[in-house]
Amino acid sequence: MPIQLTHRDLGGSGLPPLIILHGLMGSSRNWQTLGRELSERYHVFALDLRNHGTSPHSDEMTYQSMAEDVILWMQSQHIEKAIILGHSMGGKVAMVAACRYPMYISKLLVIDIAPKAYYWPAHRSEFSAMKKIDLNHIATRLDAEKVLEADVPSLALRKFLVTNLEKTAQGNWQWIVNLDVITKAVDHLESNPLAPAEQYLGPTCFIVGGKSNYVKIEDEPAVRSVFPEAQIVTLQEAGHNPHMDSKDAFLKAINDFIS
Repeated sequence: MPIQLTHRDLGGSGLPPLIILHGLMGSSRNWQTLGRELSERYHVFALDLRNHGTSPHSDEMTYQSMAEDVILWMQSQHIEKAIILGHSMGGKVAMVAACRYPMYISKLLVIDIAPKAYYWPAHRSEFSAMKKIDLNHIATRLDAEKVLEADVPSLALRKFLVTNLEKTAQGNWQWIVNLDVITKAVDHLESNPLAPAEQYLGPTCFIVGGKSNYVKIEDEPAVRSVFPEAQIVTLQEAGHNPHMDSKDAFLKAINDFIS
């Protein structure tokens, strides 16, 4: 059953709508800076997907349900058609939405993810490490980072994960992500959510990081079988977050494609 998502309006009222879908453990907050730059040409909305950010929690965490959430949100905002940009997990949500609800999608941008199954063992250890944190015994996010240090070697990743910690009105820390449900859903989130015959025939652009291993040369046939009109743009100096690693080149790739 679809739920009503929360969003950030990052500006550009009156311009063509562009909807941003974040990755796993992310939120609309991660896209504020780049979204405001995009708002010079588009009316930019960054959504919080279910069980993330300030959107409602649900025991259901499937790509179909998340795609339905996006369509319900568009209907609630009276947006008939939009450009959809999805990063990583959000890219898979965007693929499902485009293939199953193409009448709502004018153009599709998929960021550093392919229509295939993945196996992310690191996520399992990261979620386990997050659950180890006794939220009653931390005073700051830095305290939480120190607990994560033994299991999450990347400082940048530790800082990213603890952005999901927020204080309640009573002054206690809590996870704003639905950690238990997301942990249970990992197998599904790693899967290819598309059936073999599904396609989206509209304009599509895959933007991938040259230093990332999420989209490889051998994935191109799978991409083109589902998205026959796809352009594939590789930003050679970027990793899995090309919007952060190569921001100017990323913006140019988006504007060149949409133009």
